[in-house]
Amino acid sequence: MTAACADAAAVVDLASRAPQSAAAIYRIWLDRNGARPDAWAAWFNLSVLLNVAGDLAGTYDAAVQALRMKPDLWQAALAAGQAAEALGDRAAAIAFLRQALPPAEGRVALHKQLGRMLELDKSLGASAEELRASLLIEPHQPDVIQHLVHTRQKMAAWPPAELAVPGLSTAEAELWCGPLATLALHDDPEMQRRVAADWIARNVPDPGKRLAPPEGYRHGRIRLGYLSSDFCRHAMSYLIAELLERHDRSRFEVTGYCVSPEDGSDVRARILAALDRHVPVGTMTDEEAARRIRADEIDILIDLNGLTSGGRPGILRWKPAPVQATYLGYIGSVPVPELDWLLCDAITVPEEETARYSPAPLRIEGCYQANDGRRPDLPAVSRASEGLPEDRFVFVCVSHHYKITEPVFAAWCRIAAAAPEALFWLIEDTPESVAALRARWQAAGLAPDRLIFAPRVDPERYRARLALGDLFLDTTPYNAGTIASDALRMGLPVLTMAGRTFSARMGTSLLTAVGLTDCIATDPEDYVRRAVAMATDPARRPVLRGPALAARWTETLGDCADFARRFETALLSVVKRA
Repeated sequence: MTAACADAAAVVDLASRAPQSAAAIYRIWLDRNGARPDAWAAWFNLSVLLNVAGDLAGTYDAAVQALRMKPDLWQAALAAGQAAEALGDRAAAIAFLRQALPPAEGRVALHKQLGRMLELDKSLGASAEELRASLLIEPHQPDVIQHLVHTRQKMAAWPPAELAVPGLSTAEAELWCGPLATLALHDDPEMQRRVAADWIARNVPDPGKRLAPPEGYRHGRIRLGYLSSDFCRHAMSYLIAELLERHDRSRFEVTGYCVSPEDGSDVRARILAALDRHVPVGTMTDEEAARRIRADEIDILIDLNGLTSGGRPGILRWKPAPVQATYLGYIGSVPVPELDWLLCDAITVPEEETARYSPAPLRIEGCYQANDGRRPDLPAVSRASEGLPEDRFVFVCVSHHYKITEPVFAAWCRIAAAAPEALFWLIEDTPESVAALRARWQAAGLAPDRLIFAPRVDPERYRARLALGDLFLDTTPYNAGTIASDALRMGLPVLTMAGRTFSARMGTSLLTAVGLTDCIATDPEDYVRRAVAMATDPARRPVLRGPALAARWTETLGDCADFARRFETALLSVVKRA
């Protein structure tokens, strides 16, 4: 006989056929081998056999022996507790069950950590179960709520903030949803600011000291610093590369404070080449990085992360530069008290909404978004190569699925019902979200083959594929940003809906810049009406599309030389000179 713990079902089966003989064999083995360190397995198996045979006292004794040899064998503790209860010793039963169960604090931490690991492993359904299990023990855990709400967004589990946790209201979950989730959850700039401020208060402590002289410095050229964890193969770098190259070096010198991975990408090499100085700060503490920036006497420090993953807002709290701004990475309030400016434009943050943002809006003339105007080297693609028919109207949305909300998808289903020949071409995001969207699509009575999910591809092919669609359907309240600009660049019109928040007005700013204002809807009904009209009536489709739209993009959004001057003008208006 081996001492390996037998399968419980097999032991029960053995006991049902010959319980006395089986128990006797185990006892004989234990008499001879009871001192072996792995004898706990035989004791546990014996407890199972005796329980089936109805010998409660024997079950209890055998389970206790197994537990003494292996204190972490929770199955033995459970067996001993159940036997003790049946024997009438409730106190012993409770003691054994407590021994099997980690304390509440431990269970909270175990579920939380396991949920985070599963989230990183992209096992979103299992992650959500573990995170919710942690909340069922202790409901008021803002960091767990943040991860659970965003995980549910990525799964298209709607409404994402309805967590069904006793003692936790939906309003609390919406407040503690975290900075990224709020952009796709709330079309209210004040609410987005509250969510971000709450997160900062809990996660980014005030060091109690400010490093830069408030009056600024007096340098021959303005020392401009960029702080980022995304100087790598990231959407932000694809947008900003040419801006870094085009800064007027007679007026500015540019330093990059880099927290980014060395990914060997072409765009990283281009970013580093565009900087006058590259200073890696990824291994430094917040204080060390801040003191390095202070030592370099940076006049204006621009944070390119905001509250996105990899950001270092703790550096900003030391106030290492007399003027500090946030730009591009996070599309909303970043209420770090030491930030002075939020770079935006007059459309993304209208004057009447100024007081609802923190830091104060600093408006760039025209569209806020930097773009790289260099012509990309794109592969040849066709509808046939991508599995699309040539004769159908194709709606496109290749945004992450966490941006797709329940009202947006309901609008898409209405559009599909009213435009029965149209296809919907989405990106293949998470397995959970793909399954959820397919189920909702079919529940709406729509043919499954009209909803097509495209696999993720390299950046060049992704851009080339955009030209195969007929109309990009934007999401709200978190619009497409880089992707919407890419679509326009490839000649694909974008239909957006103007909301209230910065994140809900990106599309409006981009479309205004290229002169495609007929594609800006005012409300959900208008959004559906315009989409249906374009799909069913060729005369209603935007005149500006295909090569004409691509050319307009090049003349406007793609004119980075013009953008660099407008961007620098905004910075010059706030620089401090001692």
